[in-house]
Amino acid sequence: MEHLFKRRSKWVNGPLIIGAGPSGLAVAVCLRDHGVPFVILERTDCIASLWQKRTYDRLKLHLPKQFCQLPKIPFPSYFPEYPTKSQFIHYMESYAKHFDINPQFNVTVQCAKYDDTCGMWRVRAINGDKKKPAEVEYICQWLVVATGENAECFVPEIEGMKEYKGSVIHAAEYKSGEVYQGKQVLVVGCGNSGMELCLDLCHHNAYPTMVVRDSVHVLPREILGISTFAISVAMMLWLPIEAVDTILVSLARVMLGDLERYGIKRPKMGPLELKGREGKTPVLDIGTLGKIKTGEIKVVPGIQRFTHRGVHLVDRRVVDADAVILATGYRSNVPSWLKGNDFFTKDGFPKVPFPNGWKGKCGLYAVGFTKRGLAGASHDAVCIAQDISRIWRQETKQDKHTKACHRRCISET
Repeated sequence: MEHLFKRRSKWVNGPLIIGAGPSGLAVAVCLRDHGVPFVILERTDCIASLWQKRTYDRLKLHLPKQFCQLPKIPFPSYFPEYPTKSQFIHYMESYAKHFDINPQFNVTVQCAKYDDTCGMWRVRAINGDKKKPAEVEYICQWLVVATGENAECFVPEIEGMKEYKGSVIHAAEYKSGEVYQGKQVLVVGCGNSGMELCLDLCHHNAYPTMVVRDSVHVLPREILGISTFAISVAMMLWLPIEAVDTILVSLARVMLGDLERYGIKRPKMGPLELKGREGKTPVLDIGTLGKIKTGEIKVVPGIQRFTHRGVHLVDRRVVDADAVILATGYRSNVPSWLKGNDFFTKDGFPKVPFPNGWKGKCGLYAVGFTKRGLAGASHDAVCIAQDISRIWRQETKQDKHTKACHRRCISET
């Protein structure tokens, strides 16, 4: 296949950032603020592709905007507390335009590996039109992995799925419940996406059934008109996490009632502790529980196997479905292309937990893997930019006239 590619090499003047989502843009803006040049590679044709291409129409930020803004520029004051999908995309595009961030689009990284011989990262990527691909090798001193926690859809292997005659899509393909009007829809997964998809299906006169295999924390999005998350953050300043979890669960029981009677079991570990240890985000209810309580959304346990017209459940019940939506989440794709390092786990997350998981060895950095949303990504972006700029300034002072070879952009060969 190599003869199909026009081969060329590029030295990168500064760090190479992989991914132009919120995390990659945040690093780029912080680097620009320090006067450090960079190059961003993005496999799709736009910034924030997860938001632009793989989210449903009714999506809003689950947390108040002040906890989701990126470094240097807050959300506009006229935005609501929970910005919509279109408002968030507008914010991201304005953010990139304001700081003149111009990623190289349609560039897919195939392999990245540190070369001990020259002390540089070698990043092999496919650039351009699929019909006329061009292979490019980028050579850089610093590599910033910003592909994030949600790079690839996770599709579980369930027995008999190929036998099923109805449509099966991942939640990434779902836009609106309009096309499911009047249909029986099985939604596999009970996270924020699964809950909201069920609610959206109800609003479009579909008949959703939600598969709840594991225990899950469901909290009210607000308590007495104040964000539950904001209350949690405030309490954490004064109380240990166990005490905050106890208070949150008690308030949730008072406000939401006993959810186990509807098929939703709470984990034994508290919501904040579970989030910190395993990265499992509690569901913030925006109306789905009300539909569950009225029976408009049915809840069933795990799937044993698919049939040609539905599923057999683990409790031996049979559920027919016209369509299936897999709200089964996403996963990191770092292990598929970053080679020869011990910084990331086999699941594609830094081995060192937050707040120290942003820096590896040999100029390797990671942003957007904190399991703490945009606030965690912003924290890492600031740290990464400060660390790289410190080294950059030191090297610049050492030689003001002759720059080292890794600091030059040379002609393509």
